[in-house]
Amino acid sequence: MNENMKIFRRPRTWIMLSILALISLLMPVLLNEGMGSNEVPYWQAAITTVQIVFFLNTIFCVVIAAEAVAGEFTWGTIKLLLIRPWSRSKILASKYLTVIGFSILSTLLVVILATVMSYILFSHSVTQDGSGASAAHAFALWGYLYVDLFITLAIAFMVSSVFRSGALAIGLSLFIMFTQNLFSLIFNPVRYEWAKYVLFNNMDLSRYMNSAADYGLLGDGNTGMTLGFSIAVLAVYYVIFMLISWVVFNKRDVAG
Repeated sequence: MNENMKIFRRPRTWIMLSILALISLLMPVLLNEGMGSNEVPYWQAAITTVQIVFFLNTIFCVVIAAEAVAGEFTWGTIKLLLIRPWSRSKILASKYLTVIGFSILSTLLVVILATVMSYILFSHSVTQDGSGASAAHAFALWGYLYVDLFITLAIAFMVSSVFRSGALAIGLSLFIMFTQNLFSLIFNPVRYEWAKYVLFNNMDLSRYMNSAADYGLLGDGNTGMTLGFSIAVLAVYYVIFMLISWVVFNKRDVAG
């Protein structure tokens, strides 16, 4: 409750959520003006809208995660927090759960508003060949997008806990967002066998939707990477990030 109050009592939090809501409502309108509403299924419009807005959603969530711990050191309130009758692990866990809660809230806000507005403006008909976007396709893609966000938040939270710098956490997270595809091209698993264990090559799970022949859930792809393999790699990185955060935070001397 305390950590949620710190987030939702700040005007900037509501400004960020308002921006996300406004763009989620306006983007289908712009798509409608550009493509028309007769032939475009509303699920396709909703998918496009969420993909566009999700980039901004990730940035806002990273800002919240970056200042969750680093902000306490910056404002000098960390001592007041640690003298309370709670363990450091419980304090850090409450901060992390609050960050995840905010990311879920903002993601649901974007998805719901984009879907509702697309439903109002675009076609409800199904193509004759049965192709095109569907609810299952949309929610699968959005789930993969959230996994990417989830790992990015883990990195931001770790940097915030270890280096006590919100700016560094935000900068590093944005660097990963912008250069993820670039590093995936440089360290291509087809060229380097070890590259399939690199974090950047496993964050974008949506590629398995577009390359089902090569990247099946259980089947072996051309590089030996599958959806299950990438999830396992991300899980290992996630555990490492969380362990570093908890160990450093619990052992850090804040007397200075």
